[in-house]
Amino acid sequence: MAQTTKTHVGLDIGTTKISCIVADMNGGGELRIVGVGNAPSEGLRRGVVVDLEKTVQSIQRAVDEAERMAGVPVKGVTAGIAGDHIRSINSRGVIAVSRKDNEIGPADVSRVVEAAQAVAIPVDREIIHVIPQEFIVDDQDGIKDPVGMSGVRLEAEVHIITGAVTSAQNICRAIQRAGLKVHDLVLEPLASSHAVLGRDERDLGVALLDIGGGTTDVAVFFEGSIRHTAIIPFGGSNVTNDIAIGLRTPIDKAEAIKIQHGCALAALVPAEQTITVSGVGGRADREISRHVLASMIEPRMEEIFQLANREVKKNHFAELLGGGVVLTGGTSLMPGIVELAEQVFEMPVRLGVPQGVGGLSANVADPRFSTGVGLVIHGARPECRENSVHGGVTKPKSGFLDLKQLFANLF
Repeated sequence: MAQTTKTHVGLDIGTTKISCIVADMNGGGELRIVGVGNAPSEGLRRGVVVDLEKTVQSIQRAVDEAERMAGVPVKGVTAGIAGDHIRSINSRGVIAVSRKDNEIGPADVSRVVEAAQAVAIPVDREIIHVIPQEFIVDDQDGIKDPVGMSGVRLEAEVHIITGAVTSAQNICRAIQRAGLKVHDLVLEPLASSHAVLGRDERDLGVALLDIGGGTTDVAVFFEGSIRHTAIIPFGGSNVTNDIAIGLRTPIDKAEAIKIQHGCALAALVPAEQTITVSGVGGRADREISRHVLASMIEPRMEEIFQLANREVKKNHFAELLGGGVVLTGGTSLMPGIVELAEQVFEMPVRLGVPQGVGGLSANVADPRFSTGVGLVIHGARPECRENSVHGGVTKPKSGFLDLKQLFANLF
């Protein structure tokens, strides 16, 4: 590899699959995907590690596959974190500008963000991201970067994302056991947003739903900033379980039926179409109507969308989301899902696929890889990171995380 290229690796640790995406950035700042690795995920439940050894093995399998394709060794990763332990709050900080000539400097911005994150957080939780939404200088709001402006009083509106300390530690421990360094830990819907949302959508207002196997991640953007995040503990595996119980068939067969014949909206399926269902314990196969299958899937998907809609509505920007809803994640590939989402949200809905990368981009032009590609973009592009003071640990230059400090008790 030429000296000018730098390798970035995203590791999406999901409930049903782990994907590792390797990209390099040349001197011209172009991000090219050079390796993709996938492995079935074992050891996670709803985005949280429940079996460390199995998780380590799954990570190693995905990373090995990506290394073979890329032809470069993977040493460190930007990893995603999700799970229903994630909570988010919006907070505000106020300071007096320190310089005599009232010019706002980077130190003032750091101080006001620090003041905004001075909220009471339980001992068993930690700050994962502090994302400035906007700054207010002497009652003038809507300012994205106040450095160099004059003012007496500086306020900051920030979005604080917290997670359970132990869940974050377990993800880091699994990655370290697999022989890798953790460069950064990023909230998964935030990562997905880098890959699938356009700047105009963020400005206009958009709700991003990343529907994975174990969780559905929600992120609401308005006027270019993230306004609300939530993780719903339901996803594609719940649909699979419903099919397995309803059709009395094993989980792996139910998953195959869902992928091949599933539809999220029963009204779209002709009544005369039939499918073959494998019996359990040597029982004979039987034929069922595909319409019956769709009517098992639809209530669960509708429930997930209603829970997501409730999260979106917690925000006073909910009525102003001109960009509608963007669906991504593996489950969003199911036929009829966009139409069902339009019924529930009463907004325009589109399917989001990763964009903005070259190289093997055709291999990842799939909603299943949105988080992985987003993690690579987050690691490679400074503008994605500078809005995210990770771990609440502000380092003067990068405003970013010292993982050794954050997870000191791991070493």
